[in-house]
Amino acid sequence: MAHPRAAAAREVWTLAEPLHAVTYFSPEPLAALRSAGCRGFWMGYFAGRAAPLGAASPELVHALFHNFAFAQVARALPDAWSFATPAAALEARLTGSVATLARVLGDADVSRAADLAARAGTTAPLEGRALYAANRALPVPDAPLARLWHAVTLLREHRGDGHVAALTVAGVGGREAHVLHALATGTPVAVYETARSFTAEEWTSVLDGFRSRGLVDTSDALTTTGRTLKRTVEEQTDELAAPALDALTDDEVAELVALLRPLAAAVVAAGEIPAQSPMGLDLTKVSPAPPPA
Repeated sequence: MAHPRAAAAREVWTLAEPLHAVTYFSPEPLAALRSAGCRGFWMGYFAGRAAPLGAASPELVHALFHNFAFAQVARALPDAWSFATPAAALEARLTGSVATLARVLGDADVSRAADLAARAGTTAPLEGRALYAANRALPVPDAPLARLWHAVTLLREHRGDGHVAALTVAGVGGREAHVLHALATGTPVAVYETARSFTAEEWTSVLDGFRSRGLVDTSDALTTTGRTLKRTVEEQTDELAAPALDALTDDEVAELVALLRPLAAAVVAAGEIPAQSPMGLDLTKVSPAPPPA
């Protein structure tokens, strides 16, 4: 039976993801990670996101992050830990992300949104959610903006762990997931060449593998089978993310969505999160007003 909050879980992710994602794109967290010692964008990315795990190995991070080429991870880790300790990276990503939200959101009162998101984020199922569990072991900040960023990060990584599980069950590897999403959404290959170190040869190899499974046709478009597979993965991801909302009443879920919407819209309007990225988020769905019923 479908979880009654599967659709709500997708809507919460759509609105929470931009608030989390400032940590990857906005100047304040990028500068904070540089000041902590990280050398270059990718060292900062891997150190910041992996810091809840401690001084994690490239093998562990490659496994949990799922969709990066191992060589890309290994160029940053474990070297990053000799420049910035996990504790320093944690502090940098939080203070930098909060500084961005403070600049973009101004004097918006985020206390209630932070409280609702934190209640959901700190009570979601732990089993099988390694990256989420590592983040949940961190202390919940007291300050509202910091608590909000921490809470949406928990919800994001909880969903991400479930997404990896759904892809694994479907027989879709991390690199294959990018190609599947690109074909389903029309995201240009260049996005993945830049952000995920794809070469033309690797992309072609994944397409050939999909063709052999009947997922892609001779024109490199998804077949009906391929589209069904993609839809199944997304539906399963929503199902696995939905229990994170079990700590809230239906009215509170609706309230959380309503509170997050203008905050997410303000972050998107700032223009620092790219419209096309491997995150899989459609920024056109983030607007200050709810979509028409």
